[in-house]
Amino acid sequence: MGLVQSRSRDVETALALLRDVLARAPASLEETCDELLSALLPSRPTDDVALLVARTGVLDADHVATWDLPSDPAVVSKARVQAADQLAAWGLEEMAFPTELIVSELVTNAIRYGKSPVRLRMILQSALTCEVSDASSTAPHLRRARDSDEGGRGLFLVSQLTQRWGTRHGREGKVIWAEQLIPASPAEVPSGSR
Repeated sequence: MGLVQSRSRDVETALALLRDVLARAPASLEETCDELLSALLPSRPTDDVALLVARTGVLDADHVATWDLPSDPAVVSKARVQAADQLAAWGLEEMAFPTELIVSELVTNAIRYGKSPVRLRMILQSALTCEVSDASSTAPHLRRARDSDEGGRGLFLVSQLTQRWGTRHGREGKVIWAEQLIPASPAEVPSGSR
């Protein structure tokens, strides 16, 4: 049966017990697992049980910027300006050029090959992440364009300008994301490294 569902206890009762333990969970994830297992499992369980407990963090609203974009190629230049303005608000003006290229390529691909709605999101955490989502499930492919090709260089540029990039699929379509390292400010550079 498992951790919540059992022959001797109603599922709703077990879920209430689970919520109660999690509401007063100790700081340690290991202690939280121990308390959950102690509260929800009989002394001799008849089934195998796997338990995964994770603590997530929520970013402050000022670390995330989101724009809904019309599916119109003319909006790409506006998206670049919005990205540059957001970087300036975060004090990261030196990242404007590569970020504008990344935003331009990802938004262009979403408009050209994806489906509405198109959304641009920038996330400032330990790295700068640019995400572009659309309602299509078609994933882009990195390719190397020949000298005579007029297109096909966008994702190659993104891969060269970022630490890493990828695709995340969901029920509503896909998200193409690209992550850039944030340059260390002079105050953060260890002495002897300059």
